[in-house]
Amino acid sequence: MPQTLLSLVAAELTAAADPRAAAMAGALAAKYPAASRAVLFYGSCLREQNLDGLMLDFYLIVSNYRDAYGKRWLATANRLIPPNVFPFEHNGLIAKYAVLSEADFARLNSPAADNVSVWARFAQPARLLWAADDLARQRAIGVVASATPTLLSLARPMADQQDALSLWRTGFTLTYNAELRAERKGRSLSIVDADPDRYRRFGEAALAQGLPPSPADAPARWRQLQRRGKFLSVIRLAKASFTYAGGIDYLAWKINRHAGTAIEIRPWQRRWPLIGALTLLPRLFRGGAIR
Repeated sequence: MPQTLLSLVAAELTAAADPRAAAMAGALAAKYPAASRAVLFYGSCLREQNLDGLMLDFYLIVSNYRDAYGKRWLATANRLIPPNVFPFEHNGLIAKYAVLSEADFARLNSPAADNVSVWARFAQPARLLWAADDLARQRAIGVVASATPTLLSLARPMADQQDALSLWRTGFTLTYNAELRAERKGRSLSIVDADPDRYRRFGEAALAQGLPPSPADAPARWRQLQRRGKFLSVIRLAKASFTYAGGIDYLAWKINRHAGTAIEIRPWQRRWPLIGALTLLPRLFRGGAIR
């Protein structure tokens, strides 16, 4: 009997992971004892045997932002422009983690999301390394299971072919054009090619259960996602430059990479990183990285 998409997602999320990453997830959850609901591990480090020297990627899912933060401005920033991103170190490993409420996590994995950043990531493999209780675990699994149908439903009107792998390739190509990405050109296709069996199984399960309705004007929807996605990428980087050590340098590197500029950060921009980051925004528009 064919597996359902929910069962495939549940098996993948609860599969074995590096014990050091699991310990790091537990330590991360412990930083927010009043609010932590789940910790998800995602990204290229999932495939690595040795995590030393790598930057791990986590999402911390919280009950709400007010309970998560002692500072009101952090809660407001997370609510207005989710997620907040912070650095983290534990037992010799380094990571960055993004914070989302359970409500925002569900919304940003659905077709109602106004940008691709969350569902494009959770349509790919991830691990659920920590959950506060069984309800939090089941909620996280259910939300992640909505990412694949979201991607495929938006990709379907734009794809020349309607088989599962073609939809995945079309979807990832479109999402990579909707963010500022440092990866080489063609990376969007290599995601599927690295594990076609996984994407075929997940795609066929999603098609079998039925996809959400595709947008009536898919090209216009994707233009909207691309414009907003790139703009939000910059705003999030600007915000991270205030909360994340070295964030202003990371923003400059991103702009140089995508706009072909040669920005050098000045001392005053490091002293006031949020203002400094905002002054870099016009360089992306002039460089053509945002259209």
